[in-house]
Amino acid sequence: MELSPAQHERVSAVLNFARSRLSPGARARDAAELFDRKLWDEAAEFGLTGLPIPEAWGGSGLDVVDTMLVIEALGKGCEDGGLVFSLCAHTFASVVPIWRSWYLRDLVSGKLICANATTEPEAGSDVYGLKSIARRNGAEYVLDGTKCFITNAPVADLFLVYATTAPERRLFGITPFLVPRDTPGLRVAPEHGKTGLRTSPWGTVYLEECRVPESARVGPEGSGAALFGESMVWERGCLFAYYVGAMERSLDQCIEHARSRRQFGHPIGHFQSVANRIVDMKLRLETSRLLLYHAGELQRQGKRCDLAVAMSKLWISESALQSGLDAIQIFGGPGVVSDTGVDALLRDALPGRIFSGTSEMQRAIVARMLGLA
Repeated sequence: MELSPAQHERVSAVLNFARSRLSPGARARDAAELFDRKLWDEAAEFGLTGLPIPEAWGGSGLDVVDTMLVIEALGKGCEDGGLVFSLCAHTFASVVPIWRSWYLRDLVSGKLICANATTEPEAGSDVYGLKSIARRNGAEYVLDGTKCFITNAPVADLFLVYATTAPERRLFGITPFLVPRDTPGLRVAPEHGKTGLRTSPWGTVYLEECRVPESARVGPEGSGAALFGESMVWERGCLFAYYVGAMERSLDQCIEHARSRRQFGHPIGHFQSVANRIVDMKLRLETSRLLLYHAGELQRQGKRCDLAVAMSKLWISESALQSGLDAIQIFGGPGVVSDTGVDALLRDALPGRIFSGTSEMQRAIVARMLGLA
């Protein structure tokens, strides 16, 4: 894929911004599990919280492929994977589904942070088996339920809450609501101790007799499945462009190390066992990139892309994990010292096989599209 001059200029600007502004201090923030709101604000001012949103609403108006290119550049240039993850979760899982909401301008500008509150203790992969209830009460809805593993919850100003208004309809009974943080009955309990993406805060959201006006409903009752499905196409596609960039950053780090590190009188890159790992990392990187942009091009053209997106998400999440393991093996002892940053790709890749639909769920989607289920 040949990039246009405008794409080259945009990618270069994002790469320079990520390296100069977002990466410094990333390892210290990761060790402290620190979300830096000032860096969020800088990223938002740069335009990273409204990439695919039309310019009329304050966004950049980028199509899906251009959005992927920006996120890939972030992955390559920014060592703070948690910050990028929070930006992506805000944009693709929360802002995209509420494209024309009255909150949109403040969300696109990054002034407000939004969290997608979908996952529940008993509704992970079975995302449409939600237990959270939204009961109609005159001109209001009363929400009750518990949401867990919610990215950005501790810092969010607004929650996109999915609840069921018709439990008997399951998939077709889910309705989304926009709930401000200060709504009585909404409570957030921050969680800590994640393996990876540690600068991206998460928590549990409790809804207890949480009353919202009818105007808080996003779309008609039962529109949640379609809205969630659209957001997942964007998230499984664009968010995982980050891992493509991160794999390239790790590969460059390994190549430089293999050329400079000497053992038995030779650079370790001369040894076939090391060279083969690096070759495999390069193969995983390039196949990931091809699958990613193939899915993006189908989406840009308005063609059906759920098979391509599932394959892309599956392959990239598994490839990032394996490349993270290979990077540690190539570095040896320093590879397991967090201060070196070598282990970052492995740690950040671990949750990538879980969120946005597990690897098992992506395989189920592919199998179904092949007529096997």
